[in-house]
Amino acid sequence: MLASRVDVMLTGSGHHVVLARSLAEAPLDGVELIVADLDVENPEALVGLGVPVIGYYSHVDADAKAAADAAGIDLAVPRSRMARELPELVTRLLGG
Repeated sequence: MLASRVDVMLTGSGHHVVLARSLAEAPLDGVELIVADLDVENPEALVGLGVPVIGYYSHVDADAKAAADAAGIDLAVPRSRMARELPELVTRLLGG
């Protein structure tokens, strides 16, 4: 359900969106941003790809936030904030 909201929000903001169940299934050629569920993806696997990353996690999962910060994720936010502010967060990371 959240993936469809991400799709609608970003498409509505003029972005091309490709949804994938995992990083392993995601085509990375030409990608300008990765939005990842930190309950599914290892934060360390998301860094060093040459693409900014927004990781989201359950607001009660302090360990996920700490792991994302330690790994160097560009922006790690609670799922509720990501769902509310995604276009603004994308603009913040991509500029403009």
